[in-house]
Amino acid sequence: MAHLLLDHIDIVATMDDAAPIAAPNSGSCGREIPDAAILIKDGVIIAVDTHQAMHAMLDTATPAITDLNVMDMRGHIIIPGMVNTHHHLFQNLTRVVPDAQNKSLFGWLQTLYPIWQHLLPEDIYISAAAGLAELALSGCTTSSDHQYLFPNGSRLDNAIEAAGDIGIRFTATRGSMSIGESKGGLPPDILTEPEHSILADCLRVVDEFHDASRHAMTRVALAPCSPFSVSRELMRDTAIMAKDKGVGLHTHLAENVEDIEYSLEHFNMRPGDYAEDLGWTGSHVWHAHCVQLNPDEINLFARTGTGVAHCPCSNMRLASGIAPVRQMLDAGVHVGLGVDGSSSSDSGHMLNEARQTMLLQRVIHGADNMTAREALRVATRGGAEVLNRDDIGQIAAGFSADMAIFDRNVIDFSGTQTDPLAALIFCGPVKPRHVMINGQFVVSDFHLASMDMGSLLERHDAAARQLLTRSGY
Repeated sequence: MAHLLLDHIDIVATMDDAAPIAAPNSGSCGREIPDAAILIKDGVIIAVDTHQAMHAMLDTATPAITDLNVMDMRGHIIIPGMVNTHHHLFQNLTRVVPDAQNKSLFGWLQTLYPIWQHLLPEDIYISAAAGLAELALSGCTTSSDHQYLFPNGSRLDNAIEAAGDIGIRFTATRGSMSIGESKGGLPPDILTEPEHSILADCLRVVDEFHDASRHAMTRVALAPCSPFSVSRELMRDTAIMAKDKGVGLHTHLAENVEDIEYSLEHFNMRPGDYAEDLGWTGSHVWHAHCVQLNPDEINLFARTGTGVAHCPCSNMRLASGIAPVRQMLDAGVHVGLGVDGSSSSDSGHMLNEARQTMLLQRVIHGADNMTAREALRVATRGGAEVLNRDDIGQIAAGFSADMAIFDRNVIDFSGTQTDPLAALIFCGPVKPRHVMINGQFVVSDFHLASMDMGSLLERHDAAARQLLTRSGY
């Protein structure tokens, strides 16, 4: 494959560890390079520097680079591709269901479970394809997905296939529910699985799909749904398996007040203590939401390297509260963003989540307590850290060529000459003109390049209608 040079970029926000060279107050975005150039080959960034320094390097390269394709990026901003750390892709077939619109978490789930029990394998594929396309169009280049129900022969394989067809970097998590209503759990029994079957399939998907190599496009993690839908034994056995196989662990934790009450009533401990007791802390572990963590739990996560997927839009939609993100970041907790399921956030737009993250922390802490650059870092490098990946989240030599490219010549950016990078958050949510994943343009000129969008939407619409018909809604 030829070398690709993205040249004359107005600004590159690298998110690297180097001192800022163009904006002394750039904070946590690393170097912000004006009139920049990025050299790419075989899906990997070879170098990033100013236009002048890059061409000086190319002029003296030994051996000479003779297979260079150049794209002029004047008028554009480039950031690392954003990383979505929590999603339920199947839920975009049941957006804005009227009976679930005005309920908090437990009531919302109980409304939607009877519909979801009618999902088919094709529904899992088409919802994943549509959800991942939506994410890519927002500038997301890596997404995790928490699939915790498998009705009617559905498998994790269906979503993994969709991610490959879209061309997005993917962490598929094999979720599970084993404690149904008859045993005091929340989900209907029909959506639960025997725990021995869950563990057997966890082992299967790890062995079949997990790629631990650098720049891997597909990884697998293990993800019992929540403390109120699986047993203590399954939580512990899953943690042991994950450690043995070298894969990640993921679940919902401390999402709302009801979650805390359930933990105290059934386990006689808070969620953080429950997680620690069962082996659910460490750099390979990330928990979704964590809205109701207390200071001791925050310090536990910081001390153990445990990550958090912050989902502000869903937390607001379900009235779960405002997560203590400021305290988490100050304590050193790895925090990334999650759009959460499209039945609770109703949108898969990463910059929207980043903007809401900044605004919510300002609501409770003051206007100077979260900057746009901090929000951008959480959306990019923060997510990479949460997924325990050291090959994405930065625009730097040796990192995957994953990036979101924004055209400044749009109405959203008019009047932002003083700080166009901050405009990505303040003036959002905007969409990128191009999105590159693994050195390939998955989004080109604001359009999905890897799949026909018209056909995808037709299939998705038909699947949503048929699902509601089957469920009698």
